[in-house]
Amino acid sequence: MNFEVKDKDLLARIGKLRTKSGTVETPLLFPVINPAVQPIPPKKILEDFGFEALITNAYILKKRFKDLPKEKGLHGFLDFKGAIMTDSGAYQILVYGDVEVTPEEIVDYQEQIDTDIATILDWPTGWKCSNEYAEKTVKETLKRAKKLFKIKKREDILWVGPVQGGRYLELVAKSASEMGKLPFDIHALGSPTEVMENYRFDVLVDMIFAAKMNLPIERPFHLFGAGHPFMFSLAVALGCDLFDSAAYALYARENRYMTETGTARLEELNYFPCSCPKCSNKTPKEVTEMPQKERQVFLAEHNLYVCLSEIKRIKQAIRDGRLWEHLELRAHGHPTLLQALKKLEKYAAFIEKHSPAVKRSGLFFFNSVGLCRPEVVRHRIRLNERYVPPKEVDVLVLLPQTSAKPFHRSGEYKKLIKIIRSFSVEHQCRIHFCFYEAPFGIVPIELDEVYPLSQHETVLPPDRETADYVATQVAEYINRNNYKLVLLVGDVENWGTSVRNACRTACKIKGVMFKYFNSNEELIEELQRFLVKKLQNG
Repeated sequence: MNFEVKDKDLLARIGKLRTKSGTVETPLLFPVINPAVQPIPPKKILEDFGFEALITNAYILKKRFKDLPKEKGLHGFLDFKGAIMTDSGAYQILVYGDVEVTPEEIVDYQEQIDTDIATILDWPTGWKCSNEYAEKTVKETLKRAKKLFKIKKREDILWVGPVQGGRYLELVAKSASEMGKLPFDIHALGSPTEVMENYRFDVLVDMIFAAKMNLPIERPFHLFGAGHPFMFSLAVALGCDLFDSAAYALYARENRYMTETGTARLEELNYFPCSCPKCSNKTPKEVTEMPQKERQVFLAEHNLYVCLSEIKRIKQAIRDGRLWEHLELRAHGHPTLLQALKKLEKYAAFIEKHSPAVKRSGLFFFNSVGLCRPEVVRHRIRLNERYVPPKEVDVLVLLPQTSAKPFHRSGEYKKLIKIIRSFSVEHQCRIHFCFYEAPFGIVPIELDEVYPLSQHETVLPPDRETADYVATQVAEYINRNNYKLVLLVGDVENWGTSVRNACRTACKIKGVMFKYFNSNEELIEELQRFLVKKLQNG
């Protein structure tokens, strides 16, 4: 394997990708290099900015520079000592309808120029096309992919197998399934550019998952054209290990200034919201007055700094186990990103399956968007499938969460639990304590200290959707088990009536006695006369 995973969070991976020019770390952004109109020399991109790899277009090289990249070698031609990836010209097919090269010729050319990572000349699906046309692109791309392994001559180049199908998710899944059977080193999602240009990130989520869920999970995955830092965290969280950006240079030509949450026009800025080496010594007015070429270089370099800074933030978030928190922060920068984040509920089980069970830090839960994060989903699944209450319990006591954790060690519950347990021994009934809390729903006392049930901070009172979720989980728990009596201590300030109503309804359907208390003190006062009487009456 050329790819080794070092850290994980959600579907994101910090990994080591070995190429013949050296090992690079993912998540990895490839700045796009066009030698004909390149504002920043590739050598500077490596030495001054620290980018370990870049991407250029083999078809453009072949068409404009003929044999020169072969004679000098691609690294010598670009004056770049890091890893180099080459695209094949498929994007030009998408834009112009065809290219003046065959799939076989572009394979041979990429081998001759000595690239590190090469891409087959796939047939891009595009966006505005029929299902019939999309199916043709999938079949033709697969045909060309299979042929690669018969015609390639070198074994030291990593080859990319693109997945096509566009907005037709069944075709994307079919393409991924068939491409995954071939021995590619890397896979990529083809035809996402128009989706991203139109800010249809919710559609992008579907396309990525249609591919990821049908490809070998251990192989790196590339997202072509994911050029703006405000959506890097979404791409990485969905399992995109590699992506490329020409936006840093394209935006600079249009006087557009990147930030991690969007893009601003240079002429609209009074202050630079950035302290990168470029912005710390200049004002927007000074940059506006620069000659055009100098201004373009300034903006391109700033844009690269912003991209690199966001990649570093994402990597640290993965290390800390806080990528979801970072993703939520970025998603609130644009409505379409938040819409895409909400789409993850559809794929919650797949994300949970491939996310780490334990992290280095606790969780921050803000609102109902976080109900589909893997830790919440995992608790629900495991509680349903693996948990059985203690044998022969008679009474379920439901207590609200406290600010102190673990809950059973909090000052307000220590005394209560001790009194009730002594009472249960005296009257020969078995009592089981559970806590209801946001965002996890119901937490049996014996699981109270299991990560992350006590290792989180939650906004209280929770929003209505979260309160309803917790109430539903409590009701389902009552339905699954065989308690004779349910005692609920309410939390009027934080929860309102959601949990109380859910418990009452569940107990009525189940035929279980139910009693509600406004406080711990009320429970203790009534417990003796109420509990003994009810238990004796069966």
